[in-house]
Amino acid sequence: MGDFTKLAVWHRAHAVTIAMHHETARWPKHELFGLVSQARRAAVSISANIAEGCGKNSDAELARHCRTSLGSASELSYYVTLAHELGYVTDRTCDDLQASISEVRRMLASLERLSAAAAERAAPSFKLRRKSLPSTDAVSADS
Repeated sequence: MGDFTKLAVWHRAHAVTIAMHHETARWPKHELFGLVSQARRAAVSISANIAEGCGKNSDAELARHCRTSLGSASELSYYVTLAHELGYVTDRTCDDLQASISEVRRMLASLERLSAAAAERAAPSFKLRRKSLPSTDAVSADS
């Protein structure tokens, strides 16, 4: 794939990461090594996995890293929900962050589908068949 900075999804995910860093700076100090750290890590992971997948120069690897990014985006969505319920973020901030995360998830899902399809097209057209193993009924203890 190459240069991750050419992907709109990376730019959007990076913007979410920056927004989360600014937002978590306002959260209680006692959460610094808990929820703040976890939310920041999940946010960074989204963009970092896109970048890593692009660096592998393989559609299959990009698709795999997109799936990892999708997991991190879901994790981040939960942390935002938790922060809201703990009173660390306002309704509006929660809604704005969740909308941004949802947009990134939609974009990632699309990129994952496209990358997986490209990898499938690039794969050899033949399918390896697994040899059948003898059933345990056909194998005796004496053999």
